[in-house]
Amino acid sequence: MSAEILIEHHQSGVAVVTLNRPQAMNALSESLRGALYDAMTALRDDASVRVIVLTGAGERAFTAGLDLKELGAGAAGLAVATDPDPRSNPVRAVESCGKPVIGAVNGVAITGGFELALACDVLIASETARFADTHALVGIMPGWGLSQKLQRIVGPARAREMSFSGRFIDAPTALEWGLVNRVVPQAQLLPEALALAESIAFVDPQFIREYELLMSNGASLSLRDAIEYERVFSSAWNATVTAEDIERRREAVMARGRAQR
Repeated sequence: MSAEILIEHHQSGVAVVTLNRPQAMNALSESLRGALYDAMTALRDDASVRVIVLTGAGERAFTAGLDLKELGAGAAGLAVATDPDPRSNPVRAVESCGKPVIGAVNGVAITGGFELALACDVLIASETARFADTHALVGIMPGWGLSQKLQRIVGPARAREMSFSGRFIDAPTALEWGLVNRVVPQAQLLPEALALAESIAFVDPQFIREYELLMSNGASLSLRDAIEYERVFSSAWNATVTAEDIERRREAVMARGRAQR
């Protein structure tokens, strides 16, 4: 595995993936994007890993986005960066891993780095985290989903404010706007992300995959159609659940609760 990506395994079924170019604010160079794809593919195929925490090395940046120095060397680099191939596209690399990903945003998440953050299922931010879409400032259109995802999360007016101005928003504003789930002190960022990841890892991974499918498919439907879709989906799943399954899981939940006291 490339030194630009660090992977730390925990016995709880959680893996921490760290973007490791702190000297370049973890900018997404071509080599780092390829290394991220390799890491996510390896974790996808590792049955012992149930949940992934994604973060950046150091305290300055989650990731500053695409490596502009590399892109400035020629137009071919930009063409490769916007390719849908998950080896070049870090958003696709994260989305294709098939496991819950918690983003632990330890500093700035800028442009492509902002897009990578939005690819995570859950975002926890440190108090020093900041978010910006600077596509307009450098004259490059987003190609990893930001223009569509951002307005669905914060609303069209706030999305236009961020994307047309390139201005940063701080962590408290990101929380207020619904971009992140919570904001914690820098020292508590990874412990908080790991605690949440361990809670998710306790759940049967097949159930998590199916629940994610239920949510993502339903999100593209009208509310009326989505409720009907849930009824059909849940009826098919719940028909496979036995009384023995329920009792086994109830006992496991009780045992876990006793162990945490």
